[in-house]
Amino acid sequence: MEIAIIALILAVLLGAFILVPRHGKSAHKNKVKSTVANSKASKSYSKTEVMLHNKRTDCWIIIKDKVYDVTSYVEEHPGGDAILAHAGDDSTEGFYGPQHATRTFDMIDDFYIGDLQK
Repeated sequence: MEIAIIALILAVLLGAFILVPRHGKSAHKNKVKSTVANSKASKSYSKTEVMLHNKRTDCWIIIKDKVYDVTSYVEEHPGGDAILAHAGDDSTEGFYGPQHATRTFDMIDDFYIGDLQK
C-alpha cells in the first residue's frame, strides 16, 4: 500500500514537471537583451559625432539610422579591413551586401549604442 502511494506521488510530480511550462535560459536571455537594447535606444548621436569614431581602435558605423560601436569586432571581421571602409559613416549598403551571412544580422544588435539624430 505504501509503495502504491509513493508511486502515485512520484507520478503526479513527474507529470507536473513535464506539463508545467518553464522559462529556459533563452527566454531570460532575450528578456535581458531586450531590456539592454531599450535602455540604449534613448541615446542619440549626431552624424558629426559618429564621424569622430573612424579608426581601427575607435570604430562606429551607421546602419539604417542606428549607430553601432564595432571597435571590439574590427580585428575579428572576416572581411578584414573592409569594415573600416565606412568607419564613422553610413555602412548600410555594405552591411546588407551578399557577403554577409544571416547570422551577421543577428550579431549586429550586440554592438548597438543608439540612434542617429535626424
